[in-house]
Amino acid sequence: MMQIDLSGRVALVTGASGLLGRVMARTLASCGASVAIHYHSNKTDAERLHAELSSSGHKSCVVTCDVSEYDAVMRMKSEIDDKLGEADIVVANAVVQYEWKLILDQGLEDYLSQFKSCTMQGVHLAKAFVPAMARRRHGRFIGINTECAMECDSHQSAYASAKRGMDGFYRVLAKEVGQDNITVNQVAPGWTVTEKDRLNGTVTQQEYEDMVPLKRRGTDQEIANAVAFLASDLASFITGAYIPVCGGNVMPTI
Repeated sequence: MMQIDLSGRVALVTGASGLLGRVMARTLASCGASVAIHYHSNKTDAERLHAELSSSGHKSCVVTCDVSEYDAVMRMKSEIDDKLGEADIVVANAVVQYEWKLILDQGLEDYLSQFKSCTMQGVHLAKAFVPAMARRRHGRFIGINTECAMECDSHQSAYASAKRGMDGFYRVLAKEVGQDNITVNQVAPGWTVTEKDRLNGTVTQQEYEDMVPLKRRGTDQEIANAVAFLASDLASFITGAYIPVCGGNVMPTI
């Protein structure tokens, strides 16, 4: 029987204190990986997740930095090396939250913050973590993109443009590091059900669900499952992929 076994692997999940990130971290840990739990401002939830994983017998640590700053990412990398060892799996999940507006109303600073947290985060993480992956000839570099990168709907301009920039970087990276047995892929969630929805009773969003071929919203666990698959040896020959996990709401063409 096939199963996802990440025993002996070290994973970094950026934005791991967030609603999607914490489920990714739990899932990777449940598959056997040691997990570096990254946060920027949400220290309380990061430490709570660390305590949860530790109580379940999973090895983890908490790290913090601004992923849009290269020097900060390099310091984080050194801290992970010291606490867990060199990372085999990097999941770039962190993103700056902001208020979505029409293009003519959106502040210029929002475009810059999205570019830094989506596109430049990947650049910084690659420069920090890929050299060690290449030396060991094994690595999984996974970015969390979005269905919005394909939709390009009204009010999405800062987010969608940054995620499309991220997509270009990840595709080039996949071609450059494939020779070192490193895969580079993207998971693109739709409007996902999270812990917050379950608590607030907002799981159902009928207008959105009517557009989705599977007629429902995906769950945070379904996003994490895709990440765990791409992190595993089961996905050893998949690279350069943009994989929507959105029930068919967007469908990449050929």
